[in-house]
Amino acid sequence: MESIDLQLVVPLFQQMSVYLLIAYLFSKTPLFRPLANLSSWPIHKLMVYAIFSGFCILGTYFGQQTLDAIANTRAIGAILGGLLGGPLVGTAVGLTGGLHRYSMGGFTDVACAISTTWEGLMAGLVHAYWQRRGQTERIFNPWQALLLGVIAEGCQMLILLAVAKPFDQALDLVKAIALPMMLANALGAALFMSFIRDAKFQPDELASRISQRALRIARRCVGLLDNGFNAASAQAIAEVVKDETGVAAVAITDRDRILGFTGMGADHHQVGRPISSAITLEAIRDNRVVFADGLTTPYQCSIATQCELGSSLVVPLKGEQDVIGTIKLYEPKRKLFRNLNRSLGVGIAGVLSNQILHSQLQASRALLAEAELRALEAKVNPHFLFNSLNTVAAVLRRAPQEARGLILHLAAFLRGNLDRNSVTVPLAQEFAHVSHYLAIEKARFGERLDFVEELDEALEDERVPALAIQTLVENAIKHGISRAEAGGQVRLSARLNGDDICVRVEDSAAQQPKHSDGLGLSLVRERFAALGVSCKLALHHQPGQYTRAELIWPRGSLS
Repeated sequence: MESIDLQLVVPLFQQMSVYLLIAYLFSKTPLFRPLANLSSWPIHKLMVYAIFSGFCILGTYFGQQTLDAIANTRAIGAILGGLLGGPLVGTAVGLTGGLHRYSMGGFTDVACAISTTWEGLMAGLVHAYWQRRGQTERIFNPWQALLLGVIAEGCQMLILLAVAKPFDQALDLVKAIALPMMLANALGAALFMSFIRDAKFQPDELASRISQRALRIARRCVGLLDNGFNAASAQAIAEVVKDETGVAAVAITDRDRILGFTGMGADHHQVGRPISSAITLEAIRDNRVVFADGLTTPYQCSIATQCELGSSLVVPLKGEQDVIGTIKLYEPKRKLFRNLNRSLGVGIAGVLSNQILHSQLQASRALLAEAELRALEAKVNPHFLFNSLNTVAAVLRRAPQEARGLILHLAAFLRGNLDRNSVTVPLAQEFAHVSHYLAIEKARFGERLDFVEELDEALEDERVPALAIQTLVENAIKHGISRAEAGGQVRLSARLNGDDICVRVEDSAAQQPKHSDGLGLSLVRERFAALGVSCKLALHHQPGQYTRAELIWPRGSLS
């Protein structure tokens, strides 16, 4: 009996190997894709039926003649047809394979037809079970296919004993073929299912791993480019990328020289060294990814012949108009460059390019905001200075001590303008600046002007575009107080409104504004927009009571 078993095991495993080779080659064709997607479309169900019915028939043709019967791998087709197509398709596949076997005759023909049909139905019921539970991914478990193969062949042996006649011949056949067929069919079903599972899940898993690593790198690189694309930021980013990818070395260059390098070969790939690598210059010139794997495409370090680095991936970093540099990933001579790291390198370059573009945009916005600030100061200061000097001259004749105080306020106000080195300032500093301005204006308007300031202590360090609040206060005086015969009060306040900062400038003169959105208000909105922050600025007028400018922006957005 043992010699009979050995004579069957080798041919059945050879048969299974040929069967799996065909399955593997088939898995590389477009026809294989519907199998991995469990599509409910009739055309796809028909494809599953046709494909696995064909595998059932092949399994019978490749079978080994034994004791007036055929030891075969037909069950693989029936099991996979049921698992991937459901009960109806599985039964149809099993019935087709069974009828084909029945047509070949022999004392086991009826038993084989019944058992093959049952195998397809049983696998189809497993498919339906997982679908009802909403766990369709478990249909693709190779271990489940292995177990089904063992159970299916066990059922076939029982059906052979129950149906095939004479019983003694059926018993001898079962003793000879049971173990070899269980092994071959179970292992074949599991391996075939692993092909299908890989075709379904591997691309998604690879994309997910690349995305997760790229996101981690992006998170760790946030803020590193705030001060521009330079040697310090490049070195920090290179260390992050090496840590996340596990490659031997990482370099970051601009168009001319190495900005950052970490890992193997750091002794001669020195920061500041001009680019001498031909593939790096090619990537910059042609704006394309260049990969030298050291096998099909030779790689040799351009700096040191003894360098241990044996392969390199060079990916251009793209600015707004052109390539601004490269990121380079290296592996040593004794290690192949992983496809995952190739894909990841391209993804990282895209992330870094976007961050560089963002930092360039932020820098441009800051320059624009600075230019607008200087333009506004150039407009405001001469006008205000002339009015202030006239006021000081008038007060000096009647109240020298008061004039002295005005001169101190004017000096503090002008010093604040001259010392300003940022386009944003803390609210406390802006309120102090406005206080000097209002003190001078009060001397000019006398009893016609009164002012009140209220600043929430929690907001003192929150930042605001310089001169934004002063512009609103100037509007209140120019269009409200100065036009009212009796003058009025200017009330300036800043408070929290949920997660927003709310600044109000209100004058009690309640003069009807000539324009609801004049130049001053437009400038304030543009100052916020130039800094990338959305603000709400509205003018409210209640005849006979007040005119109020209300400015709202998210807390912390200008930090």
